[in-house]
Amino acid sequence: MISGERALKMIAVCAIRALLAGTASAALSPAEKRMAATVDVSQGRDIALLQKLIDQNSGTRNFEGVRAVASMMQAELEPLGFTVHWVPMPETGRAGHLLAEHRGRGKHILLIGHVDTVFEKDSPFQKMTRHGDMVEGPGVSDMKGGLVIMVSALRAMQAAGTLKGADIKIVLSGDEESAGHPVEQARADMIVAGKWADAALEFEGLAQEHGQDVGSISRRGSITWTLTTTGHTGHSAGIFGREDGFGANYELARIIDSFRRDLREPNLTYSVGIMLGGVTVTPSATTEEAVGGTAQGKANIIPGQGYATGDIRALSNDQAMRIEEKMRAIVADHLPGTGAEIGFSEGYPAMAPTEGSRALLGQLNVINRDLGLPQMGELDPMRRGAGDIAFVAPYTDGLVGTGAAGNGAHAMGETADLTSFPRQAKRAAILMTRLARQKSAKR
Repeated sequence: MISGERALKMIAVCAIRALLAGTASAALSPAEKRMAATVDVSQGRDIALLQKLIDQNSGTRNFEGVRAVASMMQAELEPLGFTVHWVPMPETGRAGHLLAEHRGRGKHILLIGHVDTVFEKDSPFQKMTRHGDMVEGPGVSDMKGGLVIMVSALRAMQAAGTLKGADIKIVLSGDEESAGHPVEQARADMIVAGKWADAALEFEGLAQEHGQDVGSISRRGSITWTLTTTGHTGHSAGIFGREDGFGANYELARIIDSFRRDLREPNLTYSVGIMLGGVTVTPSATTEEAVGGTAQGKANIIPGQGYATGDIRALSNDQAMRIEEKMRAIVADHLPGTGAEIGFSEGYPAMAPTEGSRALLGQLNVINRDLGLPQMGELDPMRRGAGDIAFVAPYTDGLVGTGAAGNGAHAMGETADLTSFPRQAKRAAILMTRLARQKSAKR
């Protein structure tokens, strides 16, 4: 039996919780309460949509699968009043993108996502499985869970009557995991939408720290660099001499070690993914992302060729350009008898934190208070990789990670936490509703 004193304590705790819940609920408008209730009763429908999206493979190079997932999203968006069309992208070597528009008033709201995953048709990881509140499946947190949350939020807005007046554009790329080239063409529609928008929400995975949701207003960019070195081949007895010089491998080692010592800055990382060196080197791209190769040589022959590739992740585009120039200067300072060249990919730009995006996170935290949810701190940008929202960051404020919480993105066994879906959908629905009541700064 429960003692009288313990029973009184339990009653008091329940009363306090009820009071706090009532206070939070009272801060919501009737329409916002309706949205929250709609999200809660839609969980079965949302999970069914999640299963459908995940069980359809949409690896970036599975064009048919990417188009199929886009069609599923089109079927969800059109009944909500969106005009939807598919933009094929054969000229970039990718399937294409889904664009949707809902005309209204107030701030211009851009929703960003992608329908592709890193798991291609030959991956053994193809279907969704559920284990209580955890689901496992390819792309479940990156980012098919985010697609479901986006639809759930918009459906809740429609039920409450707030979607009718909202001015929203949606861009769902079909190649976020491996962008088509040229990148400026692959992201042209997204950039146009970014110039139109007052605020952008990217529905990739929700970040968490110590079990608490965290807001994100920045993403580091990603650029791939490729380095080649050359030297005079000959008998190893002649190395360091005036005629034979230092060889390609010492030049490669000098450059890589100089990168390690001389480039360090806050919010910057630069990695060496692969190195090859020998008399001859033959890099071979097994895919556009994974590089292999062979090197041939002997212990008593000076190496004539070297090769290395890696990436740069910077918090701002200015930082990335500055690091590129430093790398070029290091490469140009050759050891005797050697040569070297470095090149850089188009890559993904950075999304630097801004006061406008910080203010948008502040609006989200007002919603957290009104929902009775904990305040969300600001995520360290070192914990976030590159993403599509960076292409629109020069033109609009933005929030990253309005999708599902999960773990293991890009790996077998990727998971998402179903308990994050309703609170993320409520946050997004209420934020879009409140933004729609504010005046746009753009025509």
